[in-house]
Amino acid sequence: MLLSTTSNILAWFADGTQVEFYWAAIAIGVTILSLIVFVVLLMAKYVRISLNIFVDTPPPMSMSPMDFQRLIGEEVRFRSFDGTSLRGMFLRAPGDDYRGTIVFCHEYGSDMYSCARYARPLLNAGFDIFTFDFRGHGESSNRGRYRPLQWPSDKELEDVLGAVAYVESILKVEGRPVEVGLFGISRGAGSGILAAGSTPSIKAIVCDGAFCTTQTLVALMKRWARIFATIKLVYENHTKSFWRTLVWLLIHCAQPKLGCRYLSVSKALRQMQARPIMFIHGQKDSYIRPEQAHYIYEQAAEPKYQWVVADAKHNQSVVIEPEAYAQRTVAFFRKYLADEAIEEDAIRSPSSADIDVA
Repeated sequence: MLLSTTSNILAWFADGTQVEFYWAAIAIGVTILSLIVFVVLLMAKYVRISLNIFVDTPPPMSMSPMDFQRLIGEEVRFRSFDGTSLRGMFLRAPGDDYRGTIVFCHEYGSDMYSCARYARPLLNAGFDIFTFDFRGHGESSNRGRYRPLQWPSDKELEDVLGAVAYVESILKVEGRPVEVGLFGISRGAGSGILAAGSTPSIKAIVCDGAFCTTQTLVALMKRWARIFATIKLVYENHTKSFWRTLVWLLIHCAQPKLGCRYLSVSKALRQMQARPIMFIHGQKDSYIRPEQAHYIYEQAAEPKYQWVVADAKHNQSVVIEPEAYAQRTVAFFRKYLADEAIEEDAIRSPSSADIDVA
């Protein structure tokens, strides 16, 4: 028995083909393992660099506190859905020609007073405005370790839901229809879209500078890769799957660090019950490129509108085309919030429409 086993082992080693096969298998295994280690190290490098820029790179501001004259209204305190104390302000339309109430959601790094540049024509047209400070902005509180960034998260969603719920309670007390419009700027627009998905009382939405976090991050990462990658061939040949995986890793690494969950605006649009929505974007926006704005527009259901403003940068459309901006937004809310018989041209081509915004 022992002699037979020994003979078989010697015969196996004597077979050069078997030895070559196993050496080849070992070589293939080492190669595959090396590739896996390379990919892991590459992804770790990209995630580390991207996380730093994700956290520390601020978006361009559309205006500073000195760029507009403040509107002063009735200041209130209310609660976000998670109990955070927020500051808000009611601006009432002059006269008795009430057309509806619009909740204004400011951009990242701003506060409730930034509504002034957008709200005056709407106030003059008979719309009340409720504006508020997101948590960590203005005089609103913050909770836990959450650090606000320019990306819409579950925290901003809770703030918008709290603002809308507060306005709904006021409308009930005043005996008015419990329906609101929503006007959001950049991150505020994305947060408003997230809230609209679960809030039927949001009847119509205007978004200026809205964006999809995933698409925006992929575009930014490709720019960052050109700066930080040492091998041009590597970053120029990454597949779409690579960038999507990188974004997934980045977001899941950032969430526990920043104390929130980052939500998908494009997914919210696809799942949202259809309602009128208007997208406004600057043609020269270098932060959110026009093709990214068109992508998010494509996710929405009809009726929908898109206005790309020539020569406007991020959130600067109201500066470049103030009259057309006022005419389009007033016409949109008159048609879809106030249920007036407004012609489509008043929204799409205001120069040919008779809409008084004075």
